[in-house]
Amino acid sequence: MATTFSAEEKAAMKAAVAEKKAAQAGADAAAACEAAIAALTDNDKELAETFHQLVAENTSLAPKTWYGMPAYADADGKTVVAFKPGSKFKMRYATIEFQPAAQLDDGDLWPVGFAVAKLGDADKKRIAAALRSAVGR
Repeated sequence: MATTFSAEEKAAMKAAVAEKKAAQAGADAAAACEAAIAALTDNDKELAETFHQLVAENTSLAPKTWYGMPAYADADGKTVVAFKPGSKFKMRYATIEFQPAAQLDDGDLWPVGFAVAKLGDADKKRIAAALRSAVGR
């Protein structure tokens, strides 16, 4: 069992503290989300931009950052879904991760995340449907 946090985990914790301070100071959360996406590279950036567009087209969620990653919150400010770039944790794929505020409950078992290497048309439709479900549409 690891006794210390990885550099990536430490960076995420620092980002969370900075986000909380920025929110208390009235910072523009949407601009922070767009900046987080703009800072990405290659496939992560393309995927995040596509996901950002899907969220905007299919939900009324507000863009923000969550641990330094692009995320989207409900009217209560709770993170519903986040985009986790593969490069952030040295993974070969990005992930789209739904949080407990997402209304995805379906019996006793339901998915809360997707591994994403690319997003074709069918994939976009699947993610759009999941987003609509997550916000109760």
